[in-house]
Amino acid sequence: MSCLLGSAMVGKGWLEEVGVKAGRVFGAGGRYPLAPETLPVSTRPPPFMDFLRDLGIQDTNSGAYCGEWLQTTGDLLESRNPATGEVIATVQQATTSEYEQVMDAAVEAFGRWREVPAPVRGEVVRKIGNAIREKKDPLGRLITLEMGKILQEGWGEVQEAIDIADFAVGQSRMLYGLSMHSERPGHAMREQWHPLGSVGIITAFNFPMAVWAWNAALAYVCGDACVWKPSSSTPLCGIGLTNVVRPVLEEEGFGALASLCVGSGREVGQAMLEDKRMPLVSFTGSTAVGRRVGVTVAERFGRTILELGGNNAVVLMEDADLEIAIPSIVFGAVGTAGQRCTSTRRVLVHESIADEVEERLIRAYGQVKIGDPSNESTLCGPLVDPGAMEAMEKALTSVQSEGGEVIHGGGALTGGELAEGGNYVNPAIVRAENHYETVQEETFAPILYIIRVTGLDDAIAKHNGVPQGLSSSIFTMNVRNSERFLSAVGSDCGIANVNIGTSGAEIGGAFGGEKETGGGRESGSDAWKAYMRRQTNTINYSTDLPLAQGIKFG
Repeated sequence: MSCLLGSAMVGKGWLEEVGVKAGRVFGAGGRYPLAPETLPVSTRPPPFMDFLRDLGIQDTNSGAYCGEWLQTTGDLLESRNPATGEVIATVQQATTSEYEQVMDAAVEAFGRWREVPAPVRGEVVRKIGNAIREKKDPLGRLITLEMGKILQEGWGEVQEAIDIADFAVGQSRMLYGLSMHSERPGHAMREQWHPLGSVGIITAFNFPMAVWAWNAALAYVCGDACVWKPSSSTPLCGIGLTNVVRPVLEEEGFGALASLCVGSGREVGQAMLEDKRMPLVSFTGSTAVGRRVGVTVAERFGRTILELGGNNAVVLMEDADLEIAIPSIVFGAVGTAGQRCTSTRRVLVHESIADEVEERLIRAYGQVKIGDPSNESTLCGPLVDPGAMEAMEKALTSVQSEGGEVIHGGGALTGGELAEGGNYVNPAIVRAENHYETVQEETFAPILYIIRVTGLDDAIAKHNGVPQGLSSSIFTMNVRNSERFLSAVGSDCGIANVNIGTSGAEIGGAFGGEKETGGGRESGSDAWKAYMRRQTNTINYSTDLPLAQGIKFG
């Protein structure tokens, strides 16, 4: 997953330190234009701002939609602003009973939607993308308010949803099959793809809108319906985006294609995993939960797309261009407060430049403004909840007990301009060894481990010597080093980059990883095939009935 780190509004010292040019931002899908300067910026959002009303969010909201908003009866869920700890709004969660209503409606809508020609489905997705484009500003602000990523990242995430909609429109005319030659005379063979069914989408808090869009835009053009269970940490993002998308689908008579079910994992989540009417479940979350998801769905012979943990590393060879490497590392490690699947967790640095790299990173970290994510000068907002702060503290204590040394940051931040009740931490840099148990695990927080290597072989061995395999990067000017890193004996990750960081994946490529990252692929390339079923056809246009393999029968 990917996000944005704003650079246009920050101090000159930071720009000079990390080599960022004014007026340019690093983006999830390349570069995004900065928001117009005329847009108002809030430093402390009141309980209800105009943009919340604009997205149809009320003080108390229904947690289930299936062509209409249902009267839900589950427990009341509070959505809190991680920058202040204040309650934004509440959601009446769905129960198993309401989930059944949602699923029934999605199945019915799928039965009709699959008969709509794919290019016509693409035209509907084009309208969905335009609707999201019109609400980019309030949707981005909602992400910032509820999840805590900075405004530039919030707007960038919405742009990612817009981009995948554009991609899917084109894909709707390219759901290609194959034509094959038969060994039998007077016969033809072909392969084609058909809609799959009602797809379950279970998303995490860190990308509360983009991951739904990655799945839904492709699923729609492939002829599927979607049932979305958003994270309980960001339910309002699910409700707000649904309110933007649903009018487009309702006008076409297909509102239930964008079904939503806010509920607990034990109740709604488990029902989705066990539901035989749901042939595919896309799950984004931890490796521990993903392992249970995979087993449960497989028991009923369903499919899964698993986007799980990452332990992403940047390799710095002795000839690395540090003018671009340092800002890439800082963006990867500090952006979204270290809460991306693709966040940079490890730097495998050649021992000959390790001291210089540590000094540069410490200086750069010292220029990162931590604070209210709705303030455009902020580069690092809060963690999502107090539990994430505790996990970071636990990891730092653990790695030090193993012999690691914290050389910058660490710990909770309070006082000054930081709102009381906010989940703010000081991004940490730790000198460590790759084999430490703490380093082997993913901590969803801004902790960067500096690990020294003696050369490329050592770097590759340590890089691959973790259970996860999502994103990776090498900085080098040597083509032999770069090509070896990208080869079969190099990085074992689903994403491998040269002279660019671990974060910042564009929607045109398939996104996902190997090993305990789950093996799933979403977004671009041929990821659309996961949302369809393959069918092989043999047509006999002769008057004879020859058998394959030359078999004679009777």
